[in-house]
This record gives sequence, structure tokens and C-alpha cells, in this order.
Amino acid sequence: MKTLTIAPGSSPASTAQRSRRRRVGAVVAGAIVTVLTLSGCVTAFLPEPPPATSTPTGEDVAEALQPFYSQRVSWSGCGGGMQCATVEAPLDWAEPASGSIELALVRQPALGEKIGSLLVNPGGPGGSGYNFVKDSVDYATDERLQERFDVVGFDPRGVGRSTGVSCYDAAGMDEYLYGVSTNERGSDAWIAEMTESATSFGAACADGTGPLLAQVGTENAARDLDLLRAVLGDEKLYYLGYSYGTFLGAVYAELFPGKTGRLVLDGAIDPSTSNFEVTKTQAQGFESALRAYLSSCLQSNECPFDGTVESGMKTVGALLDSVDASPIRAVDGRELGGSTLFTAIIYPLYDANAWGMLSDMFESVMHGDAEMAFEFADAYNGRNADGSYSDNSTEAFMAVNCMDYRYNADPALMREQAAVMDEAAPVIGRYMSYGDIGCASWPYAFQGERGEIHAQGSAPLLVIGTTNDPATPYVWAEALAEQLENGHLVTYKGEGHTAYNKSNECIADTVDDYLIDGTVPAADPMC
Repeated sequence: MKTLTIAPGSSPASTAQRSRRRRVGAVVAGAIVTVLTLSGCVTAFLPEPPPATSTPTGEDVAEALQPFYSQRVSWSGCGGGMQCATVEAPLDWAEPASGSIELALVRQPALGEKIGSLLVNPGGPGGSGYNFVKDSVDYATDERLQERFDVVGFDPRGVGRSTGVSCYDAAGMDEYLYGVSTNERGSDAWIAEMTESATSFGAACADGTGPLLAQVGTENAARDLDLLRAVLGDEKLYYLGYSYGTFLGAVYAELFPGKTGRLVLDGAIDPSTSNFEVTKTQAQGFESALRAYLSSCLQSNECPFDGTVESGMKTVGALLDSVDASPIRAVDGRELGGSTLFTAIIYPLYDANAWGMLSDMFESVMHGDAEMAFEFADAYNGRNADGSYSDNSTEAFMAVNCMDYRYNADPALMREQAAVMDEAAPVIGRYMSYGDIGCASWPYAFQGERGEIHAQGSAPLLVIGTTNDPATPYVWAEALAEQLENGHLVTYKGEGHTAYNKSNECIADTVDDYLIDGTVPAADPMC
């Protein structure tokens, strides 16, 4: 998760937060489709289900909320054995009568005897749960879960097909995400330039989105989650959240501990960590993953690096600094600077199976070719080959994070923190610094304090951490499991971001047994 918000032109829009991204550009898709692309297989051939209606639980809520909690959800077939629907939620949960928004849902009905609805969040913030389930249900969940649950994907408020955040057109997004500065990174002129860019972006989001922009924080999304639980007819919540989705699930458990059924939080985020500490820890995570990649790469005859891991790290750092000073022009006219190359590097670090493609990308950039690096960065940012954007994930990511954390606008403090980042992650730390700029001038400020989440009185909650997860470092899973009154840590000893449904039987069995039967491990299985 970078600093959870990054300065335009300084670093990608999030890593741990944009957690579960697995999209790739056309050039690289053929080579790593089985690694990064989310694609369904078995379920694509299921027959079209008949129209259906979900009956709400009918629980007692405040009078102003009754119209929302009493909705009957009408489902219609939308291809591939899926059903789609929309649900209305309050625009402002503090004033439910002030207006409403729409939440988009898709589900694959249970293939066998149904337990309930399993709501799935792929991460972000800004990730589309709708697309995740509709296009990739076999990646999101395994056959055992599909047999017993209606698998439900949803776009949180502000995201995708739900009432969304809207900021720039495609050309504006290109400039915001890929623009190259001629000023020295961290200088007064550079900070002023980045601040102007961030302020303009925030103003465009306010103009394009309207009142929703002030209401996209995670607490409101968690209240939406409870609404979805109720209108789907479940007395308790069944939930599978990845990366940022673990924070959404933890906030839900804090707000509604008595409504927790079985929640799996995979690739956990520590809710008590400050924006800067999140960024620093994640920088260390990606630095560690980069070292692991180099260690593996150097054992191959086709590795573009030679020597030791240390010399390889120095080469990567020099390459980043070189393109930052002298960008490489791509065929489409865009320039590959240090920030975009950084995005291209971290994208395949999410999954060790993509490290071979990372080697190809490094070799191409070393030879002055920017095309593959842009393919990776574009896949991360949701940019299509024709220059359009496939979703609003970047806008939603910024909007949610700007409402979820406090940010610092003092250049002196930013520079102090940048020095700490350089020491913590000598190669990539500088490309994850100054992230506060992105939200320091946001139209709406975070209200409240970040702190530990205990969810007192909740059901048992499963927290999964991967030991060398670059995006959501393992220490966060340890911290969240410790904070939760009824948290249970499950460790996956391995590389990559998140653990479930990645061909590890220990993790799969632990998660499935918990969600289906309520079986809680007596101790961490250390998978």
C-alpha cells in the first residue's frame, strides 16, 4: 500500500491497497495469463439461472433506514450462470433521508445446498468486486465454497458500476498518472508542482462526483455491507476480503460485532498504523520482494542481472534514477520516468509466478525500450491499449484513502519522512515518498482517529498473512489478529500477495472448513 496516497508523478496509486489487481496488457497477457489474469473457467458454461428475488431479514432498524433494509432484491440473468441486481443505500448514513446511491451486485447462485451469501471484496480501495466475481469467480473462490454459497461480488460506494467517483477524462488521467516533471524530486519546485496537480485533481473529483465524494470512507462502506447482508436475507455476515478488503471487514466487525458470522481477512492491513508507517512498511515489503526476485533470477542463465543480490539492487536503483533523469519515450509518445518504472516493477512482484516476465521487462528497459514497462504500468492502472480506462479504480482509490487517513502538508516533515524512507528501503523508498501530497489538499478531510480494532463480542474471525507479502506485510496480519478480541491468525509461508485459492491445500482447507462448517483452527496451522 504505498503511502495509501501518492503524489501524482511520484509513485503508483497504491500497492497494498490496490491489492488484488491481476489485469495485464495485451502484450504481456499471453505470457502471464495464468498468473495474473482473473478468469473464470468452469462456471462460464453454467446455464442461465431464472430470475429470482431475495427476501430481506426484516430486522428492526431506525425508521429512516427501513426503506433501505426492507428492499426486496430482484435478480436477473446476466450471462455465465450469473445474476445481477442493484440495491439502494443512503448517500449519507448520518442523514438517510438526504438521498440515495446505487450499489451494483452480481452473484453466482450456490451450486448445491446453500448456507447463505458469501460477499467478496478483492481489495483496493477501488477494486471492483462485481468484475472480480463475474469474470473470475473460480479465482475468487474454489469449488467447495461455490457449492455451498451464493458467491456475491459488489462494487462498494464510489466504485465501478455503483454510484461512482468521477474526476478526469482519459487524457487527464494520462497526465496525472504518467506525467514527467523536469524538477528535482523533493525540491521546492517539485513539491509545488505536485501540489498543484493534486489540488486540480481533487477539485475535478469534487465537480464530477458531487456530494458522494464526502461519503466514500470505509465506515460508510461497512454500513453498506451490513445493508447488503440484510437485504440478501442473511442474519449473519459471511465475508471473504482480500487486502484492503480486510480493513473493510474489520471495520464491519467493529461496527456490527453481533452480526459477524464467518469473516476471512486475507492479506491483512493493520488498522492502527499511520499513513506514513503504512508506506514505510510497505516499501520494506517491496524491497524484500525485489531481493527475493533477484535471488531467484540470479540462479537462471537468462537473468538480466549478474553478480550478487546486492549488486542487482544497485543496478535496479541506478535504472530507476536513470529514467527519472532521462525518461525513455514510448511509441505512443508517453515518457517512461522513474515513477512509472517503479509501478511496472511492483506490479509483477505481487506474484512470484510472474517473475520471469519481470526479467523480460528489466532487460527491455536496459536496452532503451519502454513498451513492456508501460504494459505493466497500464495493467496496474487499468489503462487500455487504446488509451481509455477500463474503470474508475484510481479515482476511487484516491477518494477513499483521502477520507480514511490523516495527511501532512508540511514540506519539512515530508523531507524528514523521505529520509527515513531512504534508510528503510534504499532502492525504492524515494519513489514511495511524498505521498501525502496527493491528499493534503483534498476537498474533504478525514474526521476521527485511526486506531486498533477489537470487535468486542464478535464471532471468531480468520486473519491470513503471507510471510513475504510485499503489499500487505506479514506484520500487519500479526497485528490485526492480536488486536481483534476473537482474531485467529493463519500463516502462509511463501511469496506474493494474499494466500487463499493459490494451490495451497493447507490454506484452502483451513478457509473452506471455517466458512462452511465454522471450524476454527486450534492453533496457527503455519501453512
